[in-house]
Amino acid sequence: MTLFDSPAFEGHEGVHAFSDEKTGLRCIIAVHSTARGPAAGGCRMWPYASAEAALEDALKLSRAMSYKNAMADLDLGGGKSVIIGDSRTQKTPALFEAFGRAVQDVGGKYWTAEDVGVSPADLLHARKNTYYVAGLEGRRESSGDPSPVTAEGVFRGVRLCVERALKTDLKGVRVAIQGVGHVGGYLAQKLHAAGAKLTLTDVNAEALARVAAATDAEIVAPSNIFDVDCDVFAPCALGGAISLDTLPRIRARVIAGAANNQLADAEAGRELFDRGLLYAPDYVINGGGIINVAGEIRALERDEAFDPAWVDEKLDRLTATLDEVLDLAARQRRPTHEVANEIARDRIRGAAQKKAAA
Repeated sequence: MTLFDSPAFEGHEGVHAFSDEKTGLRCIIAVHSTARGPAAGGCRMWPYASAEAALEDALKLSRAMSYKNAMADLDLGGGKSVIIGDSRTQKTPALFEAFGRAVQDVGGKYWTAEDVGVSPADLLHARKNTYYVAGLEGRRESSGDPSPVTAEGVFRGVRLCVERALKTDLKGVRVAIQGVGHVGGYLAQKLHAAGAKLTLTDVNAEALARVAAATDAEIVAPSNIFDVDCDVFAPCALGGAISLDTLPRIRARVIAGAANNQLADAEAGRELFDRGLLYAPDYVINGGGIINVAGEIRALERDEAFDPAWVDEKLDRLTATLDEVLDLAARQRRPTHEVANEIARDRIRGAAQKKAAA
């Protein structure tokens, strides 16, 4: 199968591959759409099994960013970058400086930020060679790690879904969180503070123990998280957690989490709906981080200080958008992900038509 035949390609405007022999950099920058503005999306560093796996991930994540930015009502398109490598052993300042050159070579069509395996400190090295970096620290335009804002948006979305599906607040509600990294850890803290009972898992035993101790949570093995007797299942690790294999094991009424591309495929989304589960479309509920990044891009372009109030206003609107998606899906008796996809595509299509007519 060629790149253009891949189901994940779906109209990408550009796919860029970069390598740097001196630093060992191998990365892919995928730009799905610039209809609403320059593409924006984080950089992920992961030890992919193959270049094909890295490409597929970049394409899926890039497309999801187009949808996410449209649903967050941002003047940004969708893009994503992936670096092939182990972030625990292969990071160097020189590698991220080379990554910065790669971003610069895309010519301003793509803004990067951090994602899995990449930190603000890493991106400071990339910033030496490109202007198009957000999520930094120590500058008046900077906002730092967007993970807490992503977690805040997911927390608000979980609370909304619980109110709709269970007719209650979060106190005493059992939430099973798959993955307690940057976002999942912050989400656990917020849910614990709201009175929820937590069951956690993660492949990082040290992080898992730390978050569990701070939130009085139960711990299960990663393979057992789908079997937890809970009210809410929150995927906060890598994508594809919700599949035809895992769905029969999930005992929750609500699926709402921070991971990207939670549905393994469209069939899983339809099966989820048929089973009567309430699903918060991932790229709607987890849009807080890119809103934070957009706030930083806005400050950079205006040469002014980062405005937290602007970000909070956008977060309020994001929760309202999730509520609208859930309402429309209920009225039309359709899966929530199909409704969200339709709205996102309409917004992108409308922006593209407006851009073409200008």
